Amino acid sequence: MGFNNPPVPWSELERRLSDARRPITRPIEADGGDSPAWSLKRAPYRPAPPSAPPLQGPVVPYAELRAHSNFSFLDGASSPEELLEEAARLRLEGLALTDHNGLYGVVRMAEAAEKHPVKTVFGAELTLGLTKPQNGIADPEGSHVVVLARRQEGYHRLAGAITNAQLAPGAEKGAPRFDLEELAAAADGNWFVLTGCRKGLVRQALHPGPDEPLDLAAAGRQLDRLSDLFGRDNVAVELFDRGEPLDGILNDALAELAVSRRLPIVATGAVHYATPQQHRLAGALAAVRARRSLDEMDGWLPAAGTAHLRSGAEMAARFARYPGAVAATVDIAADLAFPLKSAAPRLPKQEVPEGHTPMSWLRKLVWDAVPAKYPNTPQSTLDRIARELDVIEAKDFPGYFLIVRDIVMFAKGRGILCQGRGSAANSAVCYLLGITAVDSIRYNLPFERFLSSLRDEEPDIDVDFDSDRREEVIQYVYEKYGRRNAAQVANVITYRPKNAVRDMAKALGHSTGQQDAWSRQIERWGGDVRSGDHDIPGPVVDLAQQILKFPRHLGIHSGGMVLTDRPVGEVCPIENARMEKRTVLQWDKDDCAWMGLVKFDLLGLGMLAALQYAFDLADRHLGERWDLDSMPKEEQGVYDQLCRADSIGVFQVESRAQMGTLPGCSRACSTTSSSRWRSSAPAPSRARRCTRSCAGGSARRRSPTCTRSSSRCWSGRWACRSSRSSSCRSPWRWAAAQARTPTCCAARWAPSAGWRRSTRSATSCTPGWLRTASRTTSRTRSTRRSRRSPTSASPRATRSASL
Repeated sequence: MGFNNPPVPWSELERRLSDARRPITRPIEADGGDSPAWSLKRAPYRPAPPSAPPLQGPVVPYAELRAHSNFSFLDGASSPEELLEEAARLRLEGLALTDHNGLYGVVRMAEAAEKHPVKTVFGAELTLGLTKPQNGIADPEGSHVVVLARRQEGYHRLAGAITNAQLAPGAEKGAPRFDLEELAAAADGNWFVLTGCRKGLVRQALHPGPDEPLDLAAAGRQLDRLSDLFGRDNVAVELFDRGEPLDGILNDALAELAVSRRLPIVATGAVHYATPQQHRLAGALAAVRARRSLDEMDGWLPAAGTAHLRSGAEMAARFARYPGAVAATVDIAADLAFPLKSAAPRLPKQEVPEGHTPMSWLRKLVWDAVPAKYPNTPQSTLDRIARELDVIEAKDFPGYFLIVRDIVMFAKGRGILCQGRGSAANSAVCYLLGITAVDSIRYNLPFERFLSSLRDEEPDIDVDFDSDRREEVIQYVYEKYGRRNAAQVANVITYRPKNAVRDMAKALGHSTGQQDAWSRQIERWGGDVRSGDHDIPGPVVDLAQQILKFPRHLGIHSGGMVLTDRPVGEVCPIENARMEKRTVLQWDKDDCAWMGLVKFDLLGLGMLAALQYAFDLADRHLGERWDLDSMPKEEQGVYDQLCRADSIGVFQVESRAQMGTLPGCSRACSTTSSSRWRSSAPAPSRARRCTRSCAGGSARRRSPTCTRSSSRCWSGRWACRSSRSSSCRSPWRWAAAQARTPTCCAARWAPSAGWRRSTRSATSCTPGWLRTASRTTSRTRSTRRSRRSPTSASPRATRSASL
């Protein structure tokens, strides 16, 4: 048997199938390596083209009060954005997101809601009685309580309650410890509670097992318990109809209990996906969660694909026997809904000496450092410092700078090397506070690149610490601000092609050997390597395509921490990380940025550890004690070594592209070197134009801006090796290496093809290690090509030829 799948690269397939709501701006050929540092920042939300025509006819008001997204992790089959878009298409009044034991997807739904006329309600389905994580269990244990937050105060209380359960003694990742009485005390009348699904307390008491009779008395006792704990005005009996045999009987019994106690009845769809077409995917995800195949899960899966969003008219027809059950949802949603951004907190207040405000104390620290950093200061320097301070005050960010300074001072006090990186080097204030050792005034760096009054953005100071001792800094932040006011940012681990194929093959019952074989046929991440010649079955490919970019579990950000003036766990729930003594938010960095949470990046850098070892050796053997401020910045021997491209293992200048440009540094100093290093990593927009101009062309294309008609200067993808010519000025910042002969002589790097030297190159100016690498790589590539089938073109050769 055969499968006629088109020869489309998986990376291109991923681009086409990825969420149109947040388009990928990275070119498919950008594979990391020597390509520019393409940002993985999530693109702003924009509505996707409608997949179905808008609902026509009269509208019955209805709000869906219970919906799971794919942030229930292998339980929901639609993203929050998809759910909201379908709710808007069906012209629903409101939508409540109630993922399991967390508020993981609320930011994405709130962002999408800004573009749609649908009220947003935020809640969670909390699990009582968990003893361990439930992955690998077909029918998870525990009882469920559906909680909907009443506006901002209710939201803060719900996030705090989830944080308390996630961090409770004995709790672990995936197994929070909720207690019903503690939840009721935390609510204090600010939550609305539904009786929930088949695992809800009331339904479990009503129908304990498939072969047992209905127990109205036990269900009534559980309903009374909820009413007593949360208040009669804050509890509703939930009815849902999935088309299963006992649904009508159970709904009749629940309606009878509600009437006898004068409690409201609400109808929900118990939604797990937006449209009926996603039913198969929902079943496959349930099988992955249970670590079983769909055949093995058959008895536990719903009989039909009915857990999707429905219009108000359809819900009114399904629940016609229960008057008011549909209409009640609209009033409840109107009472609970609120814009999520209103819950954003501020930075924690810093302790400053009596008589000072944070801004006045920041000004004092800065001006006190001026005599030491800038002796005999000219007026222009003073004006620059004053202007920076005015911008910081206008944007109300003095607390941010004081916090970063406090962390840096702690590290320096412990002898931990640290250095502010990135655009913070453009700030004289950061230099005066000791956050960075780069003097922005000396190097004439514009402050506006770091912070501008014209841009609505937060400052971003990334601080590198000695990687061997960064954990000391992180634990200091936890100790000073508390586990409830400080937490690390999450990293949402999403499905990539290989894992998607493996998990969907397992769900469809294929053997482990087949799963491994098929996953190996998928290209590596991000590269433009064609993989059309595969034998992966169509159903596996179809499901794998649907779950690309779905969240699978939470990881931990490399160093981002969030600090707030109120417990951050009351804004975003905190849970335990797998790493010891680490706690992590339920949101990633893009969620935090959208909500206005300021992230502090405390990064570990191995090169700082190497510098510390060098400082220690110099102190031990020479009696000289150096630090980052006092070490010589213009040591000629260092630059001579860099000009020989002898930089393997040196941070920032060890990539192939950087090493290719280094031999051209004739006037070696920090200014010219940094300029050349920047030129070998072009901006994304510049590189996109470069890629388009080179795609499909010759490997030797004349630079379009080379003014010498007789020049042998040919532009490659990354570098132009000019022959003693200063007239070659390519718009892509080709790095021109001065040659000792009148021909192009420096090797250049062609992505995915290895080192290549021009046939006209003079080996006298090419380092020996470079010539060896060229010969070795060429032999390796030739050997690999000879082993390939004659009928199948080499992906690497094809890609190189196109350049």
